Amino acid sequence: MSDKIKFEIEFVIQSSPQMLYQYLATPSGLSEWFADNVNSRGEKFTFIWDGAEEEAKLLKRKTDEFVRFAWDEAEDDSFFEMKIIVDEITKDVSLFITDFAEDDEIDESKMLWTNQVSDLKQVLGSS
Repeated sequence: MSDKIKFEIEFVIQSSPQMLYQYLATPSGLSEWFADNVNSRGEKFTFIWDGAEEEAKLLKRKTDEFVRFAWDEAEDDSFFEMKIIVDEITKDVSLFITDFAEDDEIDESKMLWTNQVSDLKQVLGSS
């Protein structure tokens, strides 16, 4: 297995950090934009897309700031993190995504995140 490469991507979101966090950290919120359905039992989250299930463990979270998950099948230290950043001067809210992908899949992964976050913005009523 080749090593995955860490990448980061940022999106400006017109939402309060508190509202945005609910869509990042709760099964019901994640079900509205990230996956078809999401269930959780403790720190174990099950994401369902087109009938296929993927399990991830919630590694860390800080209310209204970030969530970090690791896919169960990951055989390395990779994770994906969704962090809420508020600009101190402008008060603009950004969603900062950190993820890992194979070298030849980074562009595809970024496009997937862009599409997912576009769905999130629609749910939030953010432009």
